[in-house]
Amino acid sequence: MHLTVGYLATPAGDDGVALAGVLAKSFGAQVDVVLVVREELPDGHPGRAEYQTLLIERGEEWISRAIDELTAMGVCASSTVLVGESFAETLISFAEKKRSDVIVVGGSRYGILGGHVIGSVAGALLHASPIPVALAPRGYSEDPPETITQVTTAVPTRPRDDNPLPFALELASTAGLPLRMLSLVSAENLADADSVREVRQMQVAAAEENLAVAARALPGTPEIESLVADGVTLESALRKLSWRDSDLLVVGSSRFAAPRRIFLGSTAARILAGVAAPILVIPHS
Repeated sequence: MHLTVGYLATPAGDDGVALAGVLAKSFGAQVDVVLVVREELPDGHPGRAEYQTLLIERGEEWISRAIDELTAMGVCASSTVLVGESFAETLISFAEKKRSDVIVVGGSRYGILGGHVIGSVAGALLHASPIPVALAPRGYSEDPPETITQVTTAVPTRPRDDNPLPFALELASTAGLPLRMLSLVSAENLADADSVREVRQMQVAAAEENLAVAARALPGTPEIESLVADGVTLESALRKLSWRDSDLLVVGSSRFAAPRRIFLGSTAARILAGVAAPILVIPHS
């Protein structure tokens, strides 16, 4: 496995580096830390080229701190400072050339500690990347776990929705981790109690089928769990679940996403806002 980490010299950048270190130790991954310096277009000003050089040098100083952090975690990593107009586009281009399996970033520095708030870079990646994107919750670098200990995947029940289960199965089997398959049920937009019960029955049936599929695909997996969480709203259903910082939640893209591109749908965005664990968003299959 290969990870590309988009780094900024901010607390959010440190969160992304910490998550990359945890993922690298969990899945035996190689890591490239990338810092993108804004391109200074020539405009005839005599100091513009010198200023660009200064930014690159400063970037080298900042990114060396990230490498030190990974080294302290026992992870070997390489660093690269690039010049580009768009952080997200430059990062994606680098990851594609490296054939990275995952791009790792931190979220916004604003928001509740332990939660997810999408910043500008993460937002751009979550609406364009052809490569899975891992998001670190705010404050993850303050006390990261040693490794990932469980993979959870939010599985859909409608045939048209993108299903991240195959990706999550492969990920869990790579590190021999237990897999938890999650179906979320809410009473939103349902007319009456009978509708709620009917939907829950459908969700339970779908969850049982997902469990059977996973068991057939990975008969040697030590632990596979399938569960249904329900509530009046999606958020209330999520609150009934327990999350650890050593969990990793895998979610799919919207069915409206372009082929092999990430597009964060409304449901996935609400899940992201309500979960404190790291989240991995995969492109539309």
